[in-house]
Amino acid sequence: MTTSITAITMPKWGLTMTEGKVVQWLRPPGASFAAGDELLEIETSKITNVVEAEAAGTLLRVVAAEGSTLPIGGLLAVIGPADALAAEVDHFVAGFVVAEPEHDAAEAVETPAPRMLEVAGTRLRYLELGGGDGTPVLLLHGFGADLNSWMFTQPVLAEGHRALALDLPGHGGSGRDVGAGDGAALSAAVEGFLAALDPGPVHLVGHSMGGAIAALLAARRPDLVRSLTLIAPAGLGPDINAAFIDGFVRASRRKDAVEVLQWLVHDPALVSRTMVEDVLRFKRLDGVTVALEAIARAWFPAGRQALDVTAAIRGLALPVQVIWGRDDRIIPVAHAQAVPSTVPVHVLEAAGHLPHMEKSGEVNRLIRRFIDL
Repeated sequence: MTTSITAITMPKWGLTMTEGKVVQWLRPPGASFAAGDELLEIETSKITNVVEAEAAGTLLRVVAAEGSTLPIGGLLAVIGPADALAAEVDHFVAGFVVAEPEHDAAEAVETPAPRMLEVAGTRLRYLELGGGDGTPVLLLHGFGADLNSWMFTQPVLAEGHRALALDLPGHGGSGRDVGAGDGAALSAAVEGFLAALDPGPVHLVGHSMGGAIAALLAARRPDLVRSLTLIAPAGLGPDINAAFIDGFVRASRRKDAVEVLQWLVHDPALVSRTMVEDVLRFKRLDGVTVALEAIARAWFPAGRQALDVTAAIRGLALPVQVIWGRDDRIIPVAHAQAVPSTVPVHVLEAAGHLPHMEKSGEVNRLIRRFIDL
């Protein structure tokens, strides 16, 4: 039998994912593909993501039809050389067994889970994955999001690096005390987190508001930062989709939340029902709306961005890169022109304000290549 026949299986994205739904196959059976090509779309609890080919090959047989739901590790398709015999594929499919997860006490202890750390009287939630000799990486989310927005990125960066994802004050499982709620207050909270955890200097990866916070921290404490990756960062121009900010703060019904969340992505169909329900569940927690209102007032008064980090970025002596979605409807991609010409800017097609979720493979490659230099 041909030993190079292999399987595409249902991936695990995020700690809570147990199954996924096949939305669409992007390559027909018999099609050849190269490493990095998108093969199919999978709906997760947050957003629809794509499965990319790890190496070149041929899609010999699609096993999981569009619309089917499979557990983690379930057989999606068979790939291999174009000249593989049908009998060989039959044999492979017949012999495929989904590995049964082990539920022993040792595994329960080892399963990564978010932790809490008290910083200046405020409890901050964070998730730590990975390890290795690489410089640690700290991931900072945007307005209204949480550490789960890095579900497609953190596991990849954890291969060789200590990867940390933080819930900013007022977000996720962190405390609701945001102080003034402005860039100074939130960047001070991140600085306090690093001082308490003491991972040493880190690569900072920040999205949207988290990108501006990362730039502020790098300018104030360059000794703590090895590099900056800014994904659709705030603070490079005055324009902001004020309707999104206001709508997210006020959304309490499913219809309103759907309309607001669809602004975030290039393809509105990517927003899942569970993503909407998670946002509404978060919005109902005590203190959340007050915290978000305080942050929105400080960052986006009168529907404009108050913070300008362009001077801070120009003054940095450390590596910086910018990643943006061409179809960003929250912060215009034109703001990338504000960074120095020496800063590489990567504009991704068919992506909106969440390129790290919409085009996770491309973003992950850009970050890995940048921090592993």
